[in-house]
Amino acid sequence: MSALEQFAPLPLQESWDNAGLQVGLTETEVSGALLCLDVTEKIVDEAVSKGCNLIVSHHPLLFRGLKTISDLTDVQRTVRKAVRQDICVISMHTNMDNAVGGVNYVIAQKLGLTDVRFLVPTSSAPTESGSGVVGELTEPMAADDFIIQVKRTFGVECAMCNELLRRPIRRVALCGGAGDFLLDDAVKAGADAFITGEMHYHQYFGYEQQLQICVIGHYQSEQFTTEIFEEIIRQACPGVKTLTAETCTNPIYYL
Repeated sequence: MSALEQFAPLPLQESWDNAGLQVGLTETEVSGALLCLDVTEKIVDEAVSKGCNLIVSHHPLLFRGLKTISDLTDVQRTVRKAVRQDICVISMHTNMDNAVGGVNYVIAQKLGLTDVRFLVPTSSAPTESGSGVVGELTEPMAADDFIIQVKRTFGVECAMCNELLRRPIRRVALCGGAGDFLLDDAVKAGADAFITGEMHYHQYFGYEQQLQICVIGHYQSEQFTTEIFEEIIRQACPGVKTLTAETCTNPIYYL
């Protein structure tokens, strides 16, 4: 937990977030760490079956406090199962989004962007941080080719876009997850394209031929976060077994 928080300090998380320790005792010796995006009952079952007593997730299991721990909701059932199985759960959410080398930097790396920097730097944070990133493609691309490359890189069935930009795309802004709040910041940064995981319907209006919007799904945009966890643990705790969860927790199906 110390290694993860050194990379992405908890003060970097948003005020509404609940990153950090979710369930369990940190004094317990680690038998193995299962890395995932979401914590569900099936994820706990997978951890048990693989001999892992630690789960490291991106999305917190507990966003808000529980007044009851029963079997009424999936969160309550998951908490009970984790406690019964002596599973420790740690989540690195918006602090990992906002950290240097965090979620958005990995997305930029997968796309081959260069000169990557924060889209909106956070001046008040104790260390360098910010929301979203912006970078450059090594070569300009036509909008349709760019979208095909994004779909291929993230393995998405479809991308939700506004009308195709009729100029080459070179500068790309992005934010994993729900990043629509950065849309106007992408325009101010001179971006030709903006990639995010989800966006509200009405926000697609008004950017025609100004910015190529490409929305690829919340889960899909953040799927490589586990690679960050693995690298941090491998470097700081080389004796700890790390496994990427095989259980897909994406609740959205494309039919």
